[in-house]
Amino acid sequence: MTDEEPTAAPGPAPPGGAAVDVRGLGVRGPRGWAFRGVEFHAAAGTLVALRGPSGSGRTSLLLALTGRMRTTEGRAETGGFALPGRLAAVRRVTALGPVPGVSELDPALTVAEHLRERALLRSRYTGPVRALLRPGRERAAVAERIDEAVAAAGLDLAALPKAGRTQARDLERLESLRLSVALALLDRPRLLAVDDTDLGLDAAGRAAAWELLRSVAAGGTTVLAVCAEAPQDVFTVRTGPGAATGAAATDTAGSPAPGAGRTTTAVTAGTPGTPGTTHTEKEADHAGDGTRRA
Repeated sequence: MTDEEPTAAPGPAPPGGAAVDVRGLGVRGPRGWAFRGVEFHAAAGTLVALRGPSGSGRTSLLLALTGRMRTTEGRAETGGFALPGRLAAVRRVTALGPVPGVSELDPALTVAEHLRERALLRSRYTGPVRALLRPGRERAAVAERIDEAVAAAGLDLAALPKAGRTQARDLERLESLRLSVALALLDRPRLLAVDDTDLGLDAAGRAAAWELLRSVAAGGTTVLAVCAEAPQDVFTVRTGPGAATGAAATDTAGSPAPGAGRTTTAVTAGTPGTPGTTHTEKEADHAGDGTRRA
């Protein structure tokens, strides 16, 4: 583990987002460490890429920071709530996009059914009881929330094969991602977590997916996105052995912060019976020639 201060993603904190502060965080399972020694700080409204190969602990880290997995060592705060002590509080301010085995689309349900079911469940469990006495007004409010979430996710229902009646199994990968993000945004979270962001997408699809997540972060919501590769302008936390440098510190709008050096937090996942290690690598470009320096 490093003695250096945690890497920080600079930039102002838009209202509504959840700042994430992580120091020496680790999760150990029956077969060893999933990850260990994670250190970083991201301001509210930051888009954070959790980058690494499959099996490097990146999904476990995502679930830990959203209150879905109990940590073993270290400390973290999401939205001001300490982990692992305030798991329920963290779950209330975070929402999961697509996470295989945890929050998946029902292939038999249509897009419209997914949206209406999620919106109605939120209304029933978080809305005022008196809203049940005004069903017409409640239906209008549900429809408005759905429209807002669909627009924020960039999901064009009219462009789908059967519009809102299209079943989830018939969606292209990017459309499926947009629907999952829309469902999560119906909860109006302070932090959105997305797994396998770039899985199954071509170059154009990856660009569109990152643009979607940038727009969510620009609106003030913190975004954690698991990926195999991350754009250069995204604040990146690396998982797995052999993590390389090259991710740029960014402001909360998703563009490189003026004067920011290139920063990568590298976290090595532990193998069964072997503790993981952590190293923080910082480098900046030489002015004019693009050569990096330590």
